[in-house]
Amino acid sequence: MTSQQCVCIKRFLIIGIGFLSILAGLYLYLNWIDMFTEMRGKEMVLSPTSPTYDGWKVSPLPLDFDVYLFNWTNPEDFYEGSPRKPRFEQLGPYRFRETPDKVDIVWHPSNYSVSFRKKATFQFDPEGSNGTLDDIVTTVDTVAHSAALRAKDANGFQKGILAMTLSSRQVTVTKTANEWLFKGYKDPLVTIGGFVAKFVKEVEVPYDRIGWLYTRNGSSTYDGHFNMFTGADNIAKMGQIYSWNYRTHNGAFPGACGRVRGSMGEFFPPNLTPKDSVWMYVPNVCRTVPLDYTETVSVHGVTAYKYSGTERSVDNGTIYPENKCFCVNNKCEASGVFSIAPCKYNSSIYMSYPHFYKANPIYLEAIEGLKPEKEKHEFFMTLEPNAGVPMDVGGGFQANYLMEPVAGIRPYHNIPRTFIPIMWAEERVRVTPEIASDIALVPLIVLIGQLITGVLFALGAIMICWYPTKFVTHLCQDPKGKNVLLKTFSRSSATTTTTSASVTTAANAAAPNRHKEQVSLLERNVGGVSLLRAQGSQTEGLLSNTSSRTSSTDVITC
Repeated sequence: MTSQQCVCIKRFLIIGIGFLSILAGLYLYLNWIDMFTEMRGKEMVLSPTSPTYDGWKVSPLPLDFDVYLFNWTNPEDFYEGSPRKPRFEQLGPYRFRETPDKVDIVWHPSNYSVSFRKKATFQFDPEGSNGTLDDIVTTVDTVAHSAALRAKDANGFQKGILAMTLSSRQVTVTKTANEWLFKGYKDPLVTIGGFVAKFVKEVEVPYDRIGWLYTRNGSSTYDGHFNMFTGADNIAKMGQIYSWNYRTHNGAFPGACGRVRGSMGEFFPPNLTPKDSVWMYVPNVCRTVPLDYTETVSVHGVTAYKYSGTERSVDNGTIYPENKCFCVNNKCEASGVFSIAPCKYNSSIYMSYPHFYKANPIYLEAIEGLKPEKEKHEFFMTLEPNAGVPMDVGGGFQANYLMEPVAGIRPYHNIPRTFIPIMWAEERVRVTPEIASDIALVPLIVLIGQLITGVLFALGAIMICWYPTKFVTHLCQDPKGKNVLLKTFSRSSATTTTTSASVTTAANAAAPNRHKEQVSLLERNVGGVSLLRAQGSQTEGLLSNTSSRTSSTDVITC
């Protein structure tokens, strides 16, 4: 094998490696994210032995549960035609340290899921609170009004008995913050109702005390039974709810509105984009809440996407037609509140964002003392987009009671139809800098993959273009190479040159005097070029040859 053949083989080998490098870069460009997700998924899949199990079962982060109560300051002015609006004073927060746990855990390898119940304990945090549990709070008497509503269509005798029973009641009840929250308080109507329920199946009284969070502290049944995918078959399904209380449809709302889906708030699909929405199933409101991308933020130096609750999350069909199935009994309120009656014993409780944030202005116009602010009342979930890991979580819902007039029953016969804010609660948790530094490895690995892809593309392009570029550069620098290029371009323009010469000769034959004048003019302009002093046919031939050489030189220059 000659040295020239060795050089050729070497050149083809380098060019071939360059092509392979580009193909490898293209493959990584198209598949790196999926490859990383698959590798990460093998470690993230939820199982009793996985690294994620302990943090899933018991949260490693301190969780603050803040409760705000609305104190009704002028209930005596609540009547039809009153010149004063109901006025409310927000009390709190009453902060509790929440310790969540998963109990009754059962694994289901057949459909790659796990069943469990949530159990949480709450410990009052006086230092983080603004007020004490002994604070006095006045709010609507929901028990008495609910009883009046149920007797609205009763016969005269039953309605008369209830009217006598409620004649001594007021529109409001005053209790301590502790009684309104976890402790609860005794109510005669609840006691009577519980006794009647033993003999009348149609009567259902679920509690023996009244309190917004009564029975929740330490209960493993309060939130219900969950079945969740582990991600063993598809990491994108990890943390997604399959069923709640053994049903894939909660039965509270028809159609898609009652479908059980979304995340529990602990795991979200990986590789999120600003075009995506994330979904959370909130059992306390019996619906899945969509969160839409709003902005890109930084949490402890880690880039994250913020997904927030918008009008879509609390609409019931007045703005978004697909939400119309959240209307109860075909009665749709203005956007911003939605009824949870189908899953809360047909009560008159309506949920909204705190301070009617993102709600129709009519709710705020009917009362005084509330002021919605994005920074305080936004429901949001900030996620690292590559891994779908929560970085910062905040927000909650507000419970409102719909007061409606009930003819013939005091004190509700002469009241306006008004949504009365009762309380709102929020949970806030933010990753520590130490956890954030671990999460930061995820986008770093993604960046490394992108850099490797770029290096492979660049290396391949250099290897493919190196020898052709070197060859052309050598020809341009070598005088012999220039002659080769000149000859090459001269041959390519030979036809054009011959045609040009023929045309020139014909023109000269037809007008010899004209050529002589042109020669004389060129001689004066050039300043004495001796070659142009020739006459007759020699001059014509010289012009023809000059035209040919000029044409070739122009091509080479271009």
